[in-house]
Amino acid sequence: MTQTVNLTWDDLDRAAEANRLATAARRASGRPSTSDVPAGRSRLLGVDAARGAALLAMIAVHSLPESDAAGQPTWWFTAFAGRAAAAFAVLAGVGIAFLTARQRVRLTAGSGPVAALVVRALAIGAIGLALGYADASVASVILPCYAVMFLLAIPLVFLPTWLVAVTGVVVAAAAPVLQHLLLPRLPEPTYDNPGFAQLVGDPVALLTELTVTGEFPAMTWLAYLCAGLVVGRLALTGRRAILWMLGTGVALAVAAPVASSVLLHRYGGLQQISVTQPTSGLDATQIAEFLAFGGDGSTPTSTWWWLAVDAPHTGTPLDLLATTGSALALLAVMLLASRATRGLPRRAISLLLLPLAAAGGMVLTLYTAHIMFINSDLDSFAPVPGYLAQVVAFMSFAFAWWATAGRGPLEGLVTAISGGARRLAARNGRRPGAGMSRYAPEPRTYRVEPPATGWRPG
Repeated sequence: MTQTVNLTWDDLDRAAEANRLATAARRASGRPSTSDVPAGRSRLLGVDAARGAALLAMIAVHSLPESDAAGQPTWWFTAFAGRAAAAFAVLAGVGIAFLTARQRVRLTAGSGPVAALVVRALAIGAIGLALGYADASVASVILPCYAVMFLLAIPLVFLPTWLVAVTGVVVAAAAPVLQHLLLPRLPEPTYDNPGFAQLVGDPVALLTELTVTGEFPAMTWLAYLCAGLVVGRLALTGRRAILWMLGTGVALAVAAPVASSVLLHRYGGLQQISVTQPTSGLDATQIAEFLAFGGDGSTPTSTWWWLAVDAPHTGTPLDLLATTGSALALLAVMLLASRATRGLPRRAISLLLLPLAAAGGMVLTLYTAHIMFINSDLDSFAPVPGYLAQVVAFMSFAFAWWATAGRGPLEGLVTAISGGARRLAARNGRRPGAGMSRYAPEPRTYRVEPPATGWRPG
């Protein structure tokens, strides 16, 4: 583990440049490297398994009780609230890296990747707005916010890796401060799930809520995409890079809550929050609940000490750092697990990773099905049986679909229209494959001959 702390910004750029040169060499030779194809499959297996784990965690947050009989947060809420959504955002950044061949996009070849990202954002946003009927008290639909984040992330694909990392740090530190300054000057958010009616009726208010004042403000959540884009450009098949990511993730996930506790308890942050309670819009009980259960994307602006909080969905620097750390650690664990090569451990890990990866490979479809289910009359179960029923149904469906049809239904739709936009843009003098990753088109490539597991379905 001590070797991983020496990874520098130069190392990040060298990893991205080596990746670019390897891709160019394979294209020149007209055939993939035999040693690199299994690595790509292993990488996809670990990334998709991380998506699947984040999906199960998000379903738990939506389906299981937040508090116990004593009014305290349940263990699953403490473990997953805020972290599941952040993991999706970081993995979305990894997906953008895969979409752009895990390298910096050159300005002269940018039309294809930009078109693909814009159309992908619009498609995901449209799916999210179609779910606008869903009860926000049951689950807030995150997809429209993802659409805005994808659009904001477009300039990032043209930056070198070290500058993307610096941008993420700056966003994590500065965006919460800017949000703190802007909130008193902006309209109160509705906290309803937006639909097409809001887009047509008041697009400015909708954009403001999705960007600054909502539960998933794209302005601050851009830090997650930066982290994912940096990670996605690394050589994720190398043990050193994975261990660096694991160590960094664990350090952030532990250090941020400790720093918050010190600031709030030792340096008087809680006292200042209590003193300014009359102007915070919350009474004493509500402040206690806020600190225990988190917020809706921001904190009160009565005192700057609110930015020392690390509770879920508060959008503070420490919240962003802690949840980014947990997302990095989750991805690192799944990547390490996908590297298992020995007999019995390999087969045991396969039984867990492959169903998770199947679910993670069609997470947009399953997330949409989850939102529709918990807002329907079909959800008549008690919390725990209802959660288990969803997990069993979704995992079984995903594995069966993955083993027969491959890409999920909504994933296939989004990929088809974004790929069409990329090809259309490429006709204007750009090479057809500009910006597209050989890992992106076929999420089930590891199904045929899984190198990391050695296990085949059926």
